[in-house]
Amino acid sequence: MFFPLFDDNPHRRLPWVTLLLIAVNFGVMVYLAGMPELHRRTVQARYGFVPHRISQLSNRQLVIKVNLTPELPPPQQHDLALPPIPGQVYASLLTMMFLHGGWFHIIGNMWFLWIFGNNIEDRLGHFLFPLFYLLGGLAAAATHWVMQPMSDVPVIGASGAVAAVLGAYALTFPKAKVRTLLFLGIFIRIIDLPALVVLGMWFVLQIIEGLVQLGPGMGMEVAWWAHVGGFLAGMVLMPILALGAPPPDADWREEVDRMFDLPGR
Repeated sequence: MFFPLFDDNPHRRLPWVTLLLIAVNFGVMVYLAGMPELHRRTVQARYGFVPHRISQLSNRQLVIKVNLTPELPPPQQHDLALPPIPGQVYASLLTMMFLHGGWFHIIGNMWFLWIFGNNIEDRLGHFLFPLFYLLGGLAAAATHWVMQPMSDVPVIGASGAVAAVLGAYALTFPKAKVRTLLFLGIFIRIIDLPALVVLGMWFVLQIIEGLVQLGPGMGMEVAWWAHVGGFLAGMVLMPILALGAPPPDADWREEVDRMFDLPGR
């Protein structure tokens, strides 16, 4: 087991988009936390991504039923009927990224987003970064749909979009040092590791968990393949969107000043 604490990779500009994403996610979580449990699960099912709902885009008669309380015996379970409304299906691909199942879920996602997202925002800029984030989240949802197209279990969380950030970081800053907490049995160590090693281990773990999930009788509590798809999408999108951007280790303001022989600011 390992957990990244922070990276030794300073950013040049205030990452206000990353901060805004974190604030919005926590704001939604606080709002949901004030709801009764059944009401909260209803919101998560209605606005989360249910892979089987993609079938409703071609079959306007199909109504999907989501089990809101699978932990209860059948007579006491509550189902939610999701009608075949295309607008709701498309919207769920976006709203799912801002819903989380609990405090540990959101804290883990937002911690990773802060550590690695500020540098990706710094590299892409404030306008391209949210586009990258949303495209990564959509790619993650698409990957989960490909692997589990008939699933009626709602997928929620920013982890797919965050996985895209991790893939972009591994590609752009592979040698950046990441202070990492390692759990070696009963021993705990804190060491500095290259980002490529930390994020590479994370990626391999997602693949292993995803393969295990495909086994007979296994549940789908975590959308591991969404993490895999998001990570790969980040590696593909990053060089495309970063085309023409200044080198990640250069201060663009100083480069412009030298180019035009301007005095320092």
